[in-house]
Amino acid sequence: MSATEISPGLVIQRVKPPLKLADFKLIAFDMDSTLINIECIDEIADAVGKKAEVAAITEATMRGEIKDFKESLRRRVALLKGVPVEALQQVYDERLKLNPGASELVAACKAAGLKVLLVSGGFTFFANRVKDRLGIDFARSNLLDEAGGKLTGEVVTQSWGDICDGAEKRRTLLEVASLMGISPQETIAVGDGANDLPMMGEAGLSVAYHAKPKVREQAMVAINEGGLDRVLEILK
Repeated sequence: MSATEISPGLVIQRVKPPLKLADFKLIAFDMDSTLINIECIDEIADAVGKKAEVAAITEATMRGEIKDFKESLRRRVALLKGVPVEALQQVYDERLKLNPGASELVAACKAAGLKVLLVSGGFTFFANRVKDRLGIDFARSNLLDEAGGKLTGEVVTQSWGDICDGAEKRRTLLEVASLMGISPQETIAVGDGANDLPMMGEAGLSVAYHAKPKVREQAMVAINEGGLDRVLEILK
């Protein structure tokens, strides 16, 4: 089934609307550039004048040009060594905004009985705040190491591992689905970058939001214009 633009900026393939939101039980979101408007790591790097360097690695990684997400993240985090921890709060307060339609989509999913999951290759400092702000049920992301009020340039190993990459996003989606007693077909995955493709490939419905070309090509739904809640145009 070829891709069809069913309304301006909303493209579908391999799926026939209308679908029922209540037929799904779990929705998983990426955070940076999906639920929120920024790549947090790029903005933290701005505090030490390294935004251009870090952003170039981020962009190449999200496009899928750098294949090893873990190595890419370690390289970028190393460049944050010495950043004062207060810079994270500053990024949250001054630069981080929810993307259009994020609140509406999360609220609609919760009202339809879905559990909401945030799986991010970003950082707990932001993911936990976004989780609380939107009333998300569960979040998994990376923990930045700090000492003496400054970032050390490393990530902390957590109970599940050290870096939430594409494989970990996929594993988390499948693990939560299994704990809920549902099949992957009853899940939705929403993302924008190459490291979202593994979880999007497992979900019953995959949604690309203002995504990189490689991700748009593979997603069942691509929102190329407008807010996240446009997915509700096909999920009644």
